[in-house]
Amino acid sequence: MRNQQARPPRTPVLLGIPFDANSSYLRGPADAPPLIREAFHCDSSNSSTENGIDLGSESVLDAGDLSLLADGAFIAIESVVAMLLDKGQRPVCLGGDHSVTYPILRAFGKRFADLTLVHFDAHPDLYEEFQGNRYSHACPFARIMEEGLVKKLIQVGIRTMNAHQRKQAARFGVEVVEMRELPALEKLKLTGSVYVSFDIDVLDPAFAPGVSHREPGGMSVREAIAHLHAIKGDVVGADVVEFNPKQDVSQLTAMVCAKILKEILGKMIAK
Repeated sequence: MRNQQARPPRTPVLLGIPFDANSSYLRGPADAPPLIREAFHCDSSNSSTENGIDLGSESVLDAGDLSLLADGAFIAIESVVAMLLDKGQRPVCLGGDHSVTYPILRAFGKRFADLTLVHFDAHPDLYEEFQGNRYSHACPFARIMEEGLVKKLIQVGIRTMNAHQRKQAARFGVEVVEMRELPALEKLKLTGSVYVSFDIDVLDPAFAPGVSHREPGGMSVREAIAHLHAIKGDVVGADVVEFNPKQDVSQLTAMVCAKILKEILGKMIAK
């Protein structure tokens, strides 16, 4: 049974999850966390977010990177995220492939009774199983919804929805906002606790080429930021996943990941 906390955790804390064992096509996202951090702290920009928060003067903690093996990785991820939450912190996880969102949400779901999950992605990741793997990065949101870890799932930017995943979305009552339907700012005026899962391939590969599954026709960075800023409610946690440095060009995607991270942190702190 989930126990809703009397007050949501307040201090954002970065947590690197260097794990890509459940990637179905290319490996590489396990190398991403330190490169996102490097771009986040790069002197080419400053620490101010677009909503006026100076991350240089605000408290953003860093729990470092987990040391993970394929066996037992999900147990370790859930355990550390749970520990951070119980210390009154708000984990912002740097992936890693998208499969890591499932153990992260297992920790959140046991502590927030009415959590809305806002998922930015080119892909719905709702497969019952993919290539024989129920824990593939193509499946985390099926696992999350099966276990009732969130009260509502909204997916934004989807543009690869096949018949199986449409059936899965209907089965779980997922609100899918396909790329062709954007903008969808009004749909993000939510109440209560919100978790944001941001797969960097929601962006058009012109803006973020460093991904394993390039899907043309995606969001611009500006569109993504506008939709992040439109989210109401209290953002209690987030992840930025599926950056594959092996596919990047001139550190462009790393800098985009850092920008998205900054805006998520700014929103969390401003609330």
